[in-house]
Amino acid sequence: MFITFTFVEEYLQLSFDKSVFKISAILHPSTYLNKILLGSEQGSLQLWNVKSNKLLYTFAGWKVGVTALQQAVDITSCGNFAVIGLSSGTVDVYNMQSGIHRGSFGKDQESQLQFLFLFSFNICFKAHKGSVRGVAVDGLNQLTITTGSEGVLKFWNFKNKVLIHSVSLDSSPNMMLLHRDSGILGLALDDFSISVFDIETRKIVREFSGHQGQINDMAFSPDGRWLISASMDCSIRTWDLPSGCLIDSFLLDSAPLNVTMSPTGDFLATSHVDHLGIYLWSNISLYSVVSLRPLPTDYVPSVVMLPGTCQTQDVELSEETIEPSDEMIEYDSPEQLNEQLVTLSLLPESRWKNLLNLDVIKKKNKPKEPPKVPKSAPFFIPTVPGLVPRYAAPEQNSDPQQSKVVNLGILAQKSDFCLKLEEGLVNNKYEAALNLLKELGPSGIETELRSLSPDCGGSVEVMKSFLKMIGMMLDKKRDFELAQAYLALFLKLHLKMLPSEPVLLEEMTKLSSQLEENWIHLQSLFNQSMCVLNYIKSALL
Repeated sequence: MFITFTFVEEYLQLSFDKSVFKISAILHPSTYLNKILLGSEQGSLQLWNVKSNKLLYTFAGWKVGVTALQQAVDITSCGNFAVIGLSSGTVDVYNMQSGIHRGSFGKDQESQLQFLFLFSFNICFKAHKGSVRGVAVDGLNQLTITTGSEGVLKFWNFKNKVLIHSVSLDSSPNMMLLHRDSGILGLALDDFSISVFDIETRKIVREFSGHQGQINDMAFSPDGRWLISASMDCSIRTWDLPSGCLIDSFLLDSAPLNVTMSPTGDFLATSHVDHLGIYLWSNISLYSVVSLRPLPTDYVPSVVMLPGTCQTQDVELSEETIEPSDEMIEYDSPEQLNEQLVTLSLLPESRWKNLLNLDVIKKKNKPKEPPKVPKSAPFFIPTVPGLVPRYAAPEQNSDPQQSKVVNLGILAQKSDFCLKLEEGLVNNKYEAALNLLKELGPSGIETELRSLSPDCGGSVEVMKSFLKMIGMMLDKKRDFELAQAYLALFLKLHLKMLPSEPVLLEEMTKLSSQLEENWIHLQSLFNQSMCVLNYIKSALL
């Protein structure tokens, strides 16, 4: 899924005395440019400007280590609050600008009055019995999710700090990640598995297993479709959330510590044990055909070397990684997947949607004034009428004294469409006539259907052949919308003539039964699909 690209040069390095400030958590506030918030095992926090390399503010903090940091996004996206989880089990909320303490989570065991009394004496509640392993806040500042080492996931009201719901986990959590746009929460557990929650229903929707070591980090794709996990078993795996399957996995020579995706999904950034660089991996699915079929259970991932800065090395790696996949077979979609499926044509809507309203369109497009002939008319190359521009061949006039009397036989000449319909009466094949009709525009289609009448040079047999062509289209369930549009225009043009011809009435009766059968079948399929969708929308997962 991802191929090697390069690694980024070092931009800034901050040094700290580990006895005074040992970093245990890091957060980049999304609404603060060039700012990072650092948490320490000693309990204090520091806000740094990475561009000017200056310490902006120091939060006194606590006497216990900071284990998790999460920025709360305000409904106005101002990023006013930071939710901080401690190793003592306490979860506090602080204002980012003033540093004022705005409350603690843990009111599930006390009443509101007791909470206000204890809060006035700066007595904080404990949200978890063990150390806090992760905190997250939804995009509207309505819900706060925390998890602790005791194996409990808790949902809190962000405003009044009241516990809403708690879930017991099968194993102690290692880390937690929330995709705010989709409301999907990923939990990496100590048993090397991953549980995915829906924060709306507060239920587990997916469970993934397969890692053989501690999961160090996870990342969602920007659209929330993929979950990428990095583990101490030196593997990076990509999980497809809609299907619940593993779609990509590769091994590295060094265990990955952190992973994250770019906002556009172009690159995956990783850091590794005993390596000081940040490595970028290009998403090959953006510019190449990649199989997203689930990997088999016995799949053995290949070992991929970390990217480097050497130009020759990049060329060799790209040649090794971009190999034609054995699983990928070029698939040519047939014109019809199954004979029982109703198949639409690939023609644009402009070819058939407005056939019944051509008279209205022509009336609106009619010029208010007749076209004026220019004084010196330019030379135009004549073209053949049709959607595909083709130049007309010049007529060779062999007889200079040709008569100017119009030959009525030329005016009565039948079109290719009429000739194909007459052939269809003999061999019962109408594909050629249908293909000719597909190549015409709306005005050309109306002209051809109008010419089927005996008054315009056609015949009753040709009209019967046209109805048989529509019946063939309905039988094969192909070009369904074209059959409806062509038949509707045919009835509009020849409605007064059809009742006087018994042959045409018989064909119309057959078509009526075919149409009714097809629409009943489609309506039953629509009703079944609507029932399934309504059930999925209303049922709790």
